[in-house]
Amino acid sequence: MTALSKYTRLECTGLWRDAPGSHRREVVVSFGQASLILSDGRTETALSHWSLPATRRLNPGEMPALFAPAADAAETLEIGDPAMIDAIETIRRSLRARRPHPGRLRWGIVAGSIAALVLGGVLWLPGALVGHAASVVPISKRVEIGRAALRDLSRVAGTPCSTTRGTLALTRLRDRLFGPDGGTIVVLPEAVPGALHLPGRMILLDRRMLERHDNPEVAAGHALVERLIAETADPLVPLLRAAGTRATLHLLTTGDLPAAALQGYAERLLAQRADIPAAELSHGERRQLEIAIALALGSKAFLLDEPMAGMGPEGSRALTAFLGRLRAEAPILLVEHDMDAVFALADRVSVLVYGRVIASGTVDEIRADRQVRRAYLGDEA
Repeated sequence: MTALSKYTRLECTGLWRDAPGSHRREVVVSFGQASLILSDGRTETALSHWSLPATRRLNPGEMPALFAPAADAAETLEIGDPAMIDAIETIRRSLRARRPHPGRLRWGIVAGSIAALVLGGVLWLPGALVGHAASVVPISKRVEIGRAALRDLSRVAGTPCSTTRGTLALTRLRDRLFGPDGGTIVVLPEAVPGALHLPGRMILLDRRMLERHDNPEVAAGHALVERLIAETADPLVPLLRAAGTRATLHLLTTGDLPAAALQGYAERLLAQRADIPAAELSHGERRQLEIAIALALGSKAFLLDEPMAGMGPEGSRALTAFLGRLRAEAPILLVEHDMDAVFALADRVSVLVYGRVIASGTVDEIRADRQVRRAYLGDEA
C-alpha cells in the first residue's frame, strides 16, 4: 500500500481522550499496518489502536484537527501537526478510492498486515486471522461487540436488570473494584453460572447470587475473578471463533462485525465450561478456582501458597495485578518463589532458606540483603 508506506516512520504528539468527560492525555501518534497507534510517550506502551478505514475527522477544515476511531466512538484525538493531519487524510482518501472497484478486496483495519498475510498464505488460517483481529480491534469496538453479545445472551438469560437503585449499586461496585473506567457490571435474571465476561470489560453476574447474600462480598469476589480470567485470556478470541472466518474477515475489512454473526453465541458461552469437573482443570485454572471459592465465602484474610505456580508468564502478571487489587480489600499472607510477584505485592517480606528465616524487612531492604541475593537472586556478591 504505497500511501501508507510513505508515512511509515511519521510520528507526532496529540491529545487523547478515552471517554467523554475524562482528562486529555498527551500521546505519541504513529502509523501501524493500516492503523493509528496511540502510545504513552514515557513508557512507549500502546494505549489504543485505531483502524484507519474507520477513523473519522469530526471537524473538517478546522485546526487543530479532531479525530475519532468511528463515527459514534467515545474516544477522540486532537492533532495540530499539519504533516500528520495530511498523512491521515491522504491514506483515508486512498482507502476510499479503492472501495468502488468490483473484485478488489476492501481494505480495512491493518490493511498492510492483511496483504502480508495473503502473500504468505496465512490469511485463510482461522486461528491466525482471529488472533490478528483481536490484536487490533480498539476498545470502543470491543464495547460495541460486547453489547451485541449481551443482546444475544438476553434471549436465554433474560433482560439485564436496569432499575435506578440497582444501576447505582452496580456502578459503585464497579468503581470500588476496577475504577470509573473499569468497564461495566451487568446482572442477568437467570442462566448465568455465577459470573461470565464479554469483550469490552463487561462482567455478567447471576441475580440469584445477589439475592442469596445480604452483602456485596460474594458478587465482588466473582467479579474480580472473572476480570482476572478476562485479562489472562482475551474474551474476543472465542467470540470471533464462534462468529466464523467470514465474519472475522468482515470485521477486519470494514471495521464492523455482522449482526448475524453472534446469533446463537449465548448457548456456546453458557456451555463453555459449565460441565467440566474441577479435577480436569489445568493447574493454573484450579488456582483461579481456589481463589474464587475463597472470595465467594467472604473471607476476611487470604493465605495463599504459591498461587503463581502453573500460571505461565501472562497468567502470573494478570494474577499479580488481581492480587494487587485484592490486597486493598483484605490482608494477604503470601508464600511464593516468583520474586517479581513478591516484590510487586508485598509490604513486608520474610525470606526462608531450608526452613530458617535469613532476613525480614521491606522490599528495598530485602533487595539489598547480601544473603537473600546469594540464595534467591543468584548474585554471588
